[in-house]
Amino acid sequence: MEQWSESLSGLLSHLGLPEEAAVVIALSVGAIVLASIGPVLALVLIWITRKAISRMQDRIGPNRIGPYGLFQTVADALKLLSKEDIRPANADMIAYTLAPLLAVFGVILALAVMPFAPGLIGVDLNIGVLYLVALGSIGIMSALMAGWASNNKYALLAGFRVVAQLLSYEIPMVLAMFAPVLLVGSMRMGAITEAQGLELFPGFNLGVGWFLFLLPGAALIYFISALAEGEQTPFDLLEAESELIAGFHIEYSGMKFAMFFLAQFLNTFFLGAIFVILFMGGWQGPFADRFPILGLFYFLLKGFGLYVVTQWIKGTFPRVRVDQMMSFAWKVLVPLVLALILVQMLALKLPIGATMQYLLVLIGNLAVIGVVLQVLGRHLRSEQIRTKRAFEPKTLIGSMQPAGD
Repeated sequence: MEQWSESLSGLLSHLGLPEEAAVVIALSVGAIVLASIGPVLALVLIWITRKAISRMQDRIGPNRIGPYGLFQTVADALKLLSKEDIRPANADMIAYTLAPLLAVFGVILALAVMPFAPGLIGVDLNIGVLYLVALGSIGIMSALMAGWASNNKYALLAGFRVVAQLLSYEIPMVLAMFAPVLLVGSMRMGAITEAQGLELFPGFNLGVGWFLFLLPGAALIYFISALAEGEQTPFDLLEAESELIAGFHIEYSGMKFAMFFLAQFLNTFFLGAIFVILFMGGWQGPFADRFPILGLFYFLLKGFGLYVVTQWIKGTFPRVRVDQMMSFAWKVLVPLVLALILVQMLALKLPIGATMQYLLVLIGNLAVIGVVLQVLGRHLRSEQIRTKRAFEPKTLIGSMQPAGD
């Protein structure tokens, strides 16, 4: 935590410690705090997922162990810790063992550049957005390593599907992330958050100048891509049990198995947290600049709210086919986000004043939303005439009616 670590190291130096030792201790404390957030946060996220999905399916969910079933996830973690570690005899042990470690390692590192509140940030890198983009490749590599090293055909096919899905959706997601960067002119996560304040009059920051209102198209593309990157429904094809049993982690057990799911739950939340920072003002809110604890509250409220929306989608939408998923990425999202970024760059360079520039950017984003909704609507209408038959008799071709008729 940049500002907090400076204060702590200054205090330790004032108490008589050498400056180098004070800096090391302060940074170590920050690293331990950040590393401890992940496992605790995962326990909460799993409980939220179980409760949200159970309510949608008219079930109660965990309610026996602890108040409202809060300790159920703790009991599951203890159970996984005690389970036997079963390893395939012909697996590549080095890659097989490193894969779950890298999966969690890549996700936890994202905490380092996230501004949780004013001054509460690990390090405000001048390439913070690019740093987050680079971390995405670690998760892809860990899943591919797990599939390859397991010496299992289902795991290997899932590993190849990881490369196809995650790399494909990473392209529109990354380009959508650069839309706020172009507006602010900086890749610092702290600077992007601070740029989304709204002062009605000097000294009073309302904190609702979100880029979501100006860049709704980029926000929509990022959110859809983040669902695919987080392996969430309707893009959870890396674990399609009807085709790949359990996916790339089929040969893992015990805590190695749990580490993949720890990475998945954290990745889903952090992708939502990045959305909050880039498009919803991060910690911005009324009086957050004066009372940093309010900024932390606003950030967590937005982050957990978006996570609940993700689980709402998970409990509502069916899984898409692989060809539909890939076509949507390459034929819809990639061309649209490229056109969106081009329009934004041209608009910001025109000598027409800031208001007209922002208006052109907004019009381009609304056009992108219209195209996405039109494509999805056309697809849903075409799916209405599909039946449960694997093969249609020749005599019925041309006579199928929409399901509602």
